[in-house]
Amino acid sequence: MLRKKLLVLLKPLSIYPPKLADGFSRIRNPLFLNHLNSRVEVHKEAVKFCQDVLRRKSVEWVPVLRDSVSEPVRDADMVITIGGDGTILHASHFVDDTIPLLGVNSDPTQDEEVEKFNDSFDASRSTGYLCAATVNNFEQELDGILEGRNEPHELSRVGVRVNNQMLSKCGLNDILISHPCPASVSRFSFKIMTCGEPISPMVNTRSSGLRVSSAAGSTAAMLSAGGFQMSVSSQDLQYMVREPILSGATNASLMHGFIKPGQSMHVTWYNEDGIIYIDGSHVKHSVRHGDTIEISCKAPPLKVFLRQHSSA
Repeated sequence: MLRKKLLVLLKPLSIYPPKLADGFSRIRNPLFLNHLNSRVEVHKEAVKFCQDVLRRKSVEWVPVLRDSVSEPVRDADMVITIGGDGTILHASHFVDDTIPLLGVNSDPTQDEEVEKFNDSFDASRSTGYLCAATVNNFEQELDGILEGRNEPHELSRVGVRVNNQMLSKCGLNDILISHPCPASVSRFSFKIMTCGEPISPMVNTRSSGLRVSSAAGSTAAMLSAGGFQMSVSSQDLQYMVREPILSGATNASLMHGFIKPGQSMHVTWYNEDGIIYIDGSHVKHSVRHGDTIEISCKAPPLKVFLRQHSSA
């Protein structure tokens, strides 16, 4: 029996630079500084715990810091991410639909801690919506996968074509198209198409930009902006024009809707410059006046092991 090859992608072990060159902390609130230091230590302990578990299994595994991955992952049967949803999002940009992901939330939010420090600062840690495991159940989840009892879910992703060229990265959570300056107006038009024919009127907008989310991403910025949470198994995409400037001739109901499988949204950009942000601010693509952008779920799905309540 062949041993499975696992790539273990790690969130950086120290992501909070607590000291300036003169030796003083950037952070003046000692409670908050202790909280950040605690987060780093909890993450380090989770990494050590998971590595100890992996050493006991009949698998080949290689640990890699997530920021060092810049090329598609090829020689792996599975990717394990140890961090939070951000580490899964990073990994998703380098795997295709043949390599499943198992996310370990290394630093889950503690409700009692959030309540304790509510009057001082936000003590939230990691949500881990896309993470199936924590240190409490990592070995159980891993055994279920290695023994063939656990199957990954296929999550739809947001595919983007610019001037008829497919972008190499697709969105697991969402994409945002906007002016490079968040205080500036974004000008664009869009319509929904199927089989080359429009099924919605052309919508001309001035706004703060356009967000399109997958089902998995509907619990993130889309939900915060007033959108709807979707079943994670849905293949629909949800779109929302951000802060539209509505005129008398503009139908407000057209500012928020869905793109079904087999449909696509066709956008024409009218600012001199614009940026397509994919899953946050780290992956982006520039657009210029007159560029056409096609958005659909025509992207390879992502295989992810999910918690039971996340897969509903």
